[in-house]
Order: sequence, then C-alpha cells, then structure tokens
Amino acid sequence: MTDIQSIAPRDKAEILAQALPYIRKFHGKTLVIKYGGNAMTDPALQADFAEDVVLLKLVGMNPVVVHGGGPQIETALNRLGKKGEFIQGMRVTDAETMEVVEWVLAGEVQQDIVGLINQAGGKAVGLTGRDGGMIRAQKLKMVDNQDPNKEYDVGQVGDIVSIDPSVVKALQDDAFIPVISPIGFGEDNESYNINADVVASKLATVLKAEKLVLLTNTPGVLDKSGQLLTDLTAKRIDELFADGTISGGMLPKIAGALDAAKSGVNAVHIIDGRVPHAMLLEILTEQAFGTMIRSH
Repeated sequence: MTDIQSIAPRDKAEILAQALPYIRKFHGKTLVIKYGGNAMTDPALQADFAEDVVLLKLVGMNPVVVHGGGPQIETALNRLGKKGEFIQGMRVTDAETMEVVEWVLAGEVQQDIVGLINQAGGKAVGLTGRDGGMIRAQKLKMVDNQDPNKEYDVGQVGDIVSIDPSVVKALQDDAFIPVISPIGFGEDNESYNINADVVASKLATVLKAEKLVLLTNTPGVLDKSGQLLTDLTAKRIDELFADGTISGGMLPKIAGALDAAKSGVNAVHIIDGRVPHAMLLEILTEQAFGTMIRSH
C-alpha cells in the first residue's frame, strides 16, 4: 500500500485533475448503489463506503443506496433459535422470519448505514419500500429450475409489481442521500422481503439512473479460467449464461444488472467491495476495478 503522504503534491494534483472529466460527465446524474458483502461488515470498508457516497454527492452526483443484510438476518434468526432455510438461493420467509427481516433491515442495518453516511458529512435518510408507497410487491411464484410444473412456497418473499420513485426524487433534489431497505408491501398491506439486487436494478431503471453499481465479494465477472472480464455487452452476457460461465449466486445479480442495462441504465458496474474506495476508483478514474456491463 502506498503511503499517501509520500505522493508528491504535483502527482496528487494530477490524480485529482484526472477525475474532472468524470465529475463533469456524471454531474447531476443518479447512481444507484447496491451495498452488500464485506464492504458492509468490515468497519474500515464501511467508513470508506460512507466517504465515497458523500464525496459523490458533494461533487454533484445523486447516489441512492439500496442495501442487503443476509448475514445480519441469519445472526438474528440464530439468536431466536430459528434456522434459515433456502430454496434455489431464496430465503424462505414465514411470518415470524418476516418480522425479523423487517427489524434487522429497516432497523439495525439501515440505521447503521444512515449513521455512517451522516458521520462522513452527508445527510442520509432511511426508507423502506413502504415509504411514499415506493415498492408495491406480490408474492413471488417460485418455479423449480428443473421441473416447470413444480412450484415452491417461499412465504413472504416478494416480486416487484411497481416502483414509484417520487419520494426518492424529492429527497435527492434536496441534498439528501436515500438509503433503502428492500422491503415491499402488498395490496393487503402485508410485507414482502425482496432480493436487494433486484430492488437496486429495478430502481435504477425507474429512476433512469446513469449507473447501477453492485458491490460484491468478488472482483467482478470472471471467465472460466478466473480472469476478470472488465467490459461486457448485453449480448456477450447472454453467451456467458448459455455456456455456464455465469452461475450460482452471480445469476440473480447479473440477471438484474442485464435487465437494467437493457432498460436504459447506461452502465452497470459489478465491483469488489473488499477493495478500499472501490467505488471512487470505478466511477472517477479510467481504471477498471470490476466488470462494466454496457447496454449495447
């Protein structure tokens, strides 16, 4: 790690000046950031993330944060002596689990992030999909991967019906940084737990965001030999799905990212949340620190 103090002032100025074209290009534009993985649990990386978000806001961009909280939910369920159950990567959410999901996501996790951003000099506001009637959802119909006639009941897991972003827009226009928990509501006012990657992708589409940034625990999308693929088009991703290069936990992430790219979000970045200030490096420099998916 280079000691920042040892960089000559002129080099520092050069580095800062290189960010100018990017700041100009993305000024006034919306960035939707899915916050998860190590970046969310390691205290030093948490502080870096909060600083990055505040810096992007101060140079004129509009960051919107959507967060997950799988490990935190798991810990809370264990404390209650409840065992988490998953079907095809989705958490089975009965009524009791849903209560835990709500208080962990909308209480603990969301408020931690709001606090960190405020501490870094920003003005964050926590929201769930209920606020301003933002995320309408319905029960997710989960069909078996192998047998399309077989359906699983995963409880209060939601599928997004529609997103009304007006509350987010109102906050953005007023110097606030929205921090959103991926909880939606149904027509009988019931709560739904929704995959955070899906919420981030849909929200980016609805807000006509310039970028969708997904922080993960991998360097990005890797080819079969483990090399990072830095620049992908929607067409190339379809090929990587078909030949099995993209599989497992990357599937829902990339599927959402691809939808966003095809629906008008200019670029989707899948970046390594374990790298300090990964977001600034990806957005404000020429360096590719992850995989960028372009719409065409």
